Amino acid sequence: MTDTSIGTGSKDDPWVLRTPPGSSEYVMYRDEAADPPALICKVGSTTLSYRLSCVEDLHAMLKENGDWVELGAADEKKDAKPDTVEAWGRAESNPVGGWYGLKNGFRGRFGMYVPPLLEALGLAELEHNPRNNRMRAL
Repeated sequence: MTDTSIGTGSKDDPWVLRTPPGSSEYVMYRDEAADPPALICKVGSTTLSYRLSCVEDLHAMLKENGDWVELGAADEKKDAKPDTVEAWGRAESNPVGGWYGLKNGFRGRFGMYVPPLLEALGLAELEHNPRNNRMRAL
C-alpha cells in the first residue's frame, strides 16, 4: 500500500493519496450534495470529479472479475486500452452506462486516481510499479 493519510473523506478532512507509481500526491473527498453525488479529486490546480458510486461499482466489478485488472489510465481524449479499469470507467456496459467522470474535458484518468482510494479503503490490492499497474479486489 502506498503512503496515504486516511481522512474521513470530507472536504475538510480529505483522503491524501498517491498515484499508483507513487510519483504524485493528490486529495479526494466526497461531495454527497452534488447532483449526482461526486468524488472530487484535486491534483495540483486541476479538479476532476467522478460519480461517487464508482467506488462501490468498481469494487463489485473487480470482485466479479476475480483476478488482476490492468489500470490503463488515459486522458479523456485518448482511447482507453481494452479490458482495463480505465476502459470500464467509460464503457456503456458499466452500471452508469458510460463515463464515471463528470466534468467534460476532465473525465479521463479514472484508472489513475480512483484505484488508490479503493486500496486506502481496504477494498483492493494495487501494484506500485513505474508503469502498467494492476489491481484486484480484496
